[in-house]
Amino acid sequence: QVQLVESGGGLVQPGGSLRLSCAASRSIFGANTMGWYRQAPGKERELVAAIASGGATNIADSVKGRFAISRDNAKNTVYLQMNSLKPEDTAVYYCNIHRYFDNSDYWGQGTQVTVSS
Repeated sequence: QVQLVESGGGLVQPGGSLRLSCAASRSIFGANTMGWYRQAPGKERELVAAIASGGATNIADSVKGRFAISRDNAKNTVYLQMNSLKPEDTAVYYCNIHRYFDNSDYWGQGTQVTVSS
């Protein structure tokens, strides 16, 4: 069983930056996408950004130009660099790995990001 461990959340002022990290406990066999989702109180979980094994990315319109996703396959780690944070970015952020050949999904426990003055 693969475990995902997230880090980097916290409290930041509007306009500030945070970098989230998510490390998998072992390599994921097969092509996969690593991504970040978020869920704010009273709202559904939504995709923030994802990056495929080959490097192709998908970034939500709401964060495009402010957030960047990257991955280090040697470390089984995905990162989310968040700049120019806004109060509406406040949410629990979840790391996800989706493996294509069997549609397996692995989730982290979530990390809280709060943007407030």
